[in-house]
Amino acid sequence: MNVLLLGSGGREHALARSFSLSPRLDKLFLAPGNAGSHSLGESLDCPPTDFEGLAQVVEQKKIDFICVGPEQPLVSGVYDFFDKRNVPVFGPSQAAAQLEGSKGFAKAFMSRRNIPTASYMEVTADNLEEGMRHLEHTKGPYVLKADGLAAGKGVLILDDLDEAKTCLRKMIVEQQFGQSSARVVIEEFLTGIEFSVFVLTDGKDYKILPTAKDYKRVGEGDTGLNTGGMGAVSPPPFVSKEIMVQVERSVIQPTINGLHKEGLVYHGVLYIGVILSEAGDVHVIEYNCRFGDPETQVVLPRITSDVLEACWSAATGNLKNYHLAIDTQCASTVVIASKGYPKAYAKGLPLTLPPLSNDAFIYHAGTKRDGDALVTNGGRVVSVTALGDDLKASLTRAKEVAGQVQFDGAFYRADIGYEFN
Repeated sequence: MNVLLLGSGGREHALARSFSLSPRLDKLFLAPGNAGSHSLGESLDCPPTDFEGLAQVVEQKKIDFICVGPEQPLVSGVYDFFDKRNVPVFGPSQAAAQLEGSKGFAKAFMSRRNIPTASYMEVTADNLEEGMRHLEHTKGPYVLKADGLAAGKGVLILDDLDEAKTCLRKMIVEQQFGQSSARVVIEEFLTGIEFSVFVLTDGKDYKILPTAKDYKRVGEGDTGLNTGGMGAVSPPPFVSKEIMVQVERSVIQPTINGLHKEGLVYHGVLYIGVILSEAGDVHVIEYNCRFGDPETQVVLPRITSDVLEACWSAATGNLKNYHLAIDTQCASTVVIASKGYPKAYAKGLPLTLPPLSNDAFIYHAGTKRDGDALVTNGGRVVSVTALGDDLKASLTRAKEVAGQVQFDGAFYRADIGYEFN
């Protein structure tokens, strides 16, 4: 089949690599892809949110299947647009994508379906003062979440009450995150350790993919600003079979059943951010309606069955007949970022990568070609994923290769997986 993959990051490069291994693939088209994924398919100069432009691509290139990487096209309705044109799309409908597109929608859904999550309150300009009083009667730390998409920057966790009240006003009145923070969710702060669960679903059946844990803070020891992710490991050693039984029973099953009962069409992957308390209870922190980044880079290499077949089966309602096979090896990913990230950073820096190897993959994220030269084009430039018999082996190899990536100001967290070494 001819496949169109939307997106340009490390997640999409990982998907492109997995798709390229499938005997079902005839030709892969990337909209727009990056300097690494271009070697796996034909790059197209078409933004993932230009649906009319994508429709022309579908017709001209005889596309059989569309896989969506990033969240914005899904929240904007790419599934609905192409469903009317009878083109299978890997991803949820616009209505179902509100699970990621609106924090308030997701919290209300979880409340209706009795899915364990933190208590919350929604605040707008109309009930701002009530929101202030709510903060006064809440024990810190104070969690403020912009309701809409904010490129991973719309969540604030604050220790000081006065600062929380100031930030709440700034988010709503001054629109700190644009329209995304016209509505803010004040959420109870939960303590525990977080991990990521990925579930493929065709709206009826589901398959649970390998679990992962990512590292958001830019600095070692989980310090500094939040980023899009500085690394990930799979599987997290603390996620036992017993914990996953609890997650499946109390979170996954009521979520999939709830989507079906509420008529929310979902033919894709559901990311569930879970927090495990010291008492062993699980709560949902958030839903995402697509693969995570950089978790995808550790999840996909551990799937030994056909990943393209999995996505196609989910998109076409035939997931029940797909057999998921998972490697027993562990995977670790280390992200190499540009100096200054996640704030201002330089672009166009000459980039040198180590030779390819069988036990470590280099996924491009913020890269491009400048003539024959490879240069940086983002804050997170590349990630290195390595497999090993245990996490220590995979982490050691990933960091070894990460140290060979060269560009001015390159840095990475050398302590990814520090809890498990």
